[in-house]
Parts: sequence; structure tokens; C-alpha cells
Amino acid sequence: MPTYSALTTLDGEEAAEALAEALEKMNPEPTGVGVFEIEDGSGLWEVGAYFLEKPSEAVLELLATAFDARPFAVSELPEIDWVAKVRRELSPVEAGRFFVYGSHDADKVPEGRIALQIEATVAFGTGHHGTTLGCLRALDRLVDEGFAPAKVADIGCGTAVLAMAAARVFPQAQVVASDIDEVAVDVAVANVAINGLDGRLDCLEAAGFDHPRLAAAAPFDLVFANILKGPLIELAPAMAQNIAGGGLSILSGLLVVQAEAIIAAYLAAGFELKAREDLGEWCCLVMRRL
Repeated sequence: MPTYSALTTLDGEEAAEALAEALEKMNPEPTGVGVFEIEDGSGLWEVGAYFLEKPSEAVLELLATAFDARPFAVSELPEIDWVAKVRRELSPVEAGRFFVYGSHDADKVPEGRIALQIEATVAFGTGHHGTTLGCLRALDRLVDEGFAPAKVADIGCGTAVLAMAAARVFPQAQVVASDIDEVAVDVAVANVAINGLDGRLDCLEAAGFDHPRLAAAAPFDLVFANILKGPLIELAPAMAQNIAGGGLSILSGLLVVQAEAIIAAYLAAGFELKAREDLGEWCCLVMRRL
């Protein structure tokens, strides 16, 4: 069955959200609508919709004009078995002592490594992206330094790969993984079970630190936040309130060109920069709470 995409860009989050809401009312109705900030400092947002029938280009033109957006680019998408494609193209990831793999590569797990199985059916947080890789590498270095937190949180956990990695290397630590997206939480729970970590970490739906179980566990000694520039900056004051003095936050989901803005926000919130690693265009920061 063919599917179609319709993509455009425009200035500002509010206008992008309004356009997305209008797209949802189209006939034929889209199967999904997404709104994403283009992380290049331009201030542009991308709005995309996906359809099982070819959308009306006249209606899309009217919507683009009404919301001062660029003309929609409409494409027919090829029929692809995405799970099979991902399995073919995603090779295992090695980050220090960690080895992240899919079930199709179970026979490649080397001895003596901390193996984390993440299924290819869930694409966010497989360890291949520079941001997740950077966080795993930062965690690996902390373990080498003898860092041993008693309480760990993974905010915006996605697949929970970072929370699971922490649970493996800090067996006595209390670990909480949270995400604002209900589907992500379901994925996290499934991955925790796959990796035999049931009972080792809590997975819950929350925006930032806004959850009774996160509040009860705070202050944390280590917090991961692999999200985006805007949410990272907004989270800085809450991060300071929920991390113990001397505690660490591993931050990523940001481009190298965005790092200074993130550092400035966290310095202002009472942190100091402990470490930074740039992996291609992506950056990972380790901040220490003063």
C-alpha cells in the first residue's frame, strides 16, 4: 500500500503547532503529524504529515499560505520493510565496556563486555546516534574514575539504554527512567525485561522531574538528559534542584554549535563543566553540581 508524505518548514513553534493541528483535520485524514525544531539555529520548524491516500495539493497550498509556511513537498514513499532494513544496516555499537546490539547480532557479543540488547523495531536510542554514544562513553569514563552514585535518573529515556547501562555498572544504585512519551515508556519497560533487569529500575511517564516517584528519590547523584537544546535549557533549574551537591549530569541531544548555550545555562544554575566530548556534529557534556 503506497503512503505519502507532505513536509514544510516555517518560523516559530507556535505557528508550527497550529499548522499541525490544521493538518490533522484534513480529508483524507493523515495517519500521523509531526512537529520538529530544525536544530541549526535558524529558528525554523518542520511540520510533516503522512497519508495512506494522496493528499490534496490545493488544500496543502492553502494551509501553507494561511500559516506563512514554505510550499509543501509531497512525496510518495516506497514500500520498505523498515524493520528488515534497520536490522541490515545497524551493526553493534561499542562504547568502552558497553556493547549495544539487536537480537539479530546476539552471536556477536564478545566476552567480558556489558551487553545491552535494543530491538531494531524501536529506532530512538539504539546507541548508534552520536548523542547516545557520547553518553555511554561518558558513563564508561566515570566508572573508570571510580564514580559510584547511589541514585541515578534517566530523563527522556527513550529505549532506556542509558538507564540500563547505569543499572549494570552500579548494581547497588537506585535507577529511575522517565520519558514524556507513553510509547517510549512502554519501549523502555520491554527493553528492561529483554535485558533481565526487571526490578532493577523504575520506568515511568513524566515531563522532566515532574513525578512523585522522581521527587521521592531525589536528590540524584547522576542524571542523564539526552534530549534537545530547548528542553535542556528549560530543565537546568530543575536539574539543579534534583541533583545532590557534587552530583553529575550527562547532557546530550545537542549539536556542537549549541554547546556553549547549554553550558552557560547550567553554569548559571549552579553547575561547572567537568568534561566535554564532540562526536562529529554532536556534543556530550558532563556537568558537576556545585
